[in-house]
Amino acid sequence: MTQITLIREENTKYTHHDQLAKELIYNFFEEFLEAFFPEVHESVDFSEIRPLSEEVYTDILQGRNRKLDIVIETKLKGEETILIIHVEPQSYVENDFHERMYHYFSLLYNKYQKPILPIAVFSYNEKRNEQDEFSISFPFFHVLTFNFLTLELRKKNWRKYIESDNPVAAALLSKMGYTEREKIEVKLEFLKMLVRMKLNPAKQRFITGFFDVYLTLNDQEEEQLMEEIKELDNAEEIFELSNSWERKGMEKGIEKGIEKGIEKGIEKGKMEERQNIAKELLKQGSPVEFVAKVTHLTVEEVGELKEKL
Repeated sequence: MTQITLIREENTKYTHHDQLAKELIYNFFEEFLEAFFPEVHESVDFSEIRPLSEEVYTDILQGRNRKLDIVIETKLKGEETILIIHVEPQSYVENDFHERMYHYFSLLYNKYQKPILPIAVFSYNEKRNEQDEFSISFPFFHVLTFNFLTLELRKKNWRKYIESDNPVAAALLSKMGYTEREKIEVKLEFLKMLVRMKLNPAKQRFITGFFDVYLTLNDQEEEQLMEEIKELDNAEEIFELSNSWERKGMEKGIEKGIEKGIEKGIEKGKMEERQNIAKELLKQGSPVEFVAKVTHLTVEEVGELKEKL
């Protein structure tokens, strides 16, 4: 059986951005591997994936716990070999990150005594200086070299992914290597991808919410985006999709006379619809704060919905 494991570290450096990335990877794990690690995706049998309960490791030396966010059990195609895939999103520069990855690897290996494939996802915009391997050696003897796969989003060409129907690729366009001049084009291509994918409302809201956290347009850019959307054959479909359209586009759209798009946008934003989407996200295990952010409900409202599930 294959166990796929994400680790959450409970300390002050654990960031909201890491949580967003982990929620995205958890909800769309197969699509994540398909988009960015196709050779791994090809080897994993996703037909028997089964989430397992959370586990906590106690780090005695550091005096804190390390909680496993996601443990998923499945099989490798045509094999009985157990493989643990550890994915660690990283949203800030950390010089000893490679050593921390080895620590996680050691914890997992000590627990399962099985082959482990570690993957690091770097989502920050700064130039990355962390090492891709951790080694222990002496002048007279080399003990080990620990390597891990990496995904550095800022170095990815966003245009490579716009023809795909992959929701993770669509969400992570917002973190790839585009310029300021390309922001409007990136947002437009993102909306086109969402129209093609035809995700259910909960997944659509999740992906759009993630994207809008990292790629935001000012009023002038929003106006330009809407003008470009109006030239498309499927403009009305696109106007229904994004959170930024709900936040800013309705006011601008009224001025531009896009009555049909406004009516549908307002209907989409009704409280009942927002509550239904929030319930779906909560059922998938999304945090209350994240659900509130992407549905525009208050934390208290989402908390009440969670209590009723």
